[in-house]
Amino acid sequence: MRKFHLFMIALGVFLFAFLVYAVGPASLWRKLAILGWGLVPLTLLEGLTEVFHAQGWRHCLSGSHRSLSFARVFSIRLAGSSINHLTPTAGFGGEVTKGFLLASDRMGAQAAASVIVDKLSQALAQLLFVVGGSCAVLWKITLPHTLWVALITGTLLLLAGVIGFFIVQKYGKLGAVVRWAVAHRLGGSGLRKAALHMTQVDDALQLFYRVHPLDLPLSILWHIMALAWSIVPAYCFLMFLTGRPSLSVATAIICLGTWFNLVTFAIPVDFGVQETARVIVFTVLGFHSATGLTYGVALRFEQLFWAGIGLAVYGMLVARMKERKTLPAGEATSQDKEAVWKQL
Repeated sequence: MRKFHLFMIALGVFLFAFLVYAVGPASLWRKLAILGWGLVPLTLLEGLTEVFHAQGWRHCLSGSHRSLSFARVFSIRLAGSSINHLTPTAGFGGEVTKGFLLASDRMGAQAAASVIVDKLSQALAQLLFVVGGSCAVLWKITLPHTLWVALITGTLLLLAGVIGFFIVQKYGKLGAVVRWAVAHRLGGSGLRKAALHMTQVDDALQLFYRVHPLDLPLSILWHIMALAWSIVPAYCFLMFLTGRPSLSVATAIICLGTWFNLVTFAIPVDFGVQETARVIVFTVLGFHSATGLTYGVALRFEQLFWAGIGLAVYGMLVARMKERKTLPAGEATSQDKEAVWKQL
């Protein structure tokens, strides 16, 4: 697995290098020079999206986790996001990290359920945002016919998948296949343990949807607000770099960028892919490819900045967990993390 991750990282670096070569290093450098210190407010503005996302996740918590303070939830989410940005795990490593930190009180099934519900909430928020943004602004902008076909087809397919994921969660069927295999005496003790863990998560999911029926819509609303806030730094980027900011164009940038994030969610490493997507978005909106690559580089810098802060927060959270453990620190945290991996 490590070799695969290294290969994906190398592939991402190659893709980014090829993109810089195709756009032109000199053109990219000129754009970055124009942006200059404007990168600072863009980074700070982009960081506020985590505040909205953290509040969205709070609505996905259940049991005693609902009494956690916003600061605690925000810290855990920031730590998980840093793992997503810094490791080639297709966004799953950060989710496991969030579950691990949340399950420090041994409530692994509830922690895993909250992460799973939040993953669904974010996907639904992204789909609704893409559809709403398409209806609001994209009709004003000339897009290639093939892109419209891909946008509509891809969105419908993703919507069908997300709805199926919701149904599976609500009716406690995530572990149905594993339980069927155990009932038919397939697999060994490992599969029976997995079935037990999955059953606990399914029970936690069913309880959440039964006791908190309005929290999923509220969570989706907060995640949509986070995406909507991303329009602000995109607008500022256009103002700093082109001097001709447009709210419609900024909305289209975020809308199309969100759609690309959705359709490429399973790629283990987004380095190079994210920058390529932004070049495509800016090009179809009538900008020079160098402007799109500059935006992609700025977005990458913002992510790395907040990932660095999240990594520091992760270290502090783990250190506090070790202090509260009666077991040896390394043994305790490794046991907790293994438990959350099984739950997820």
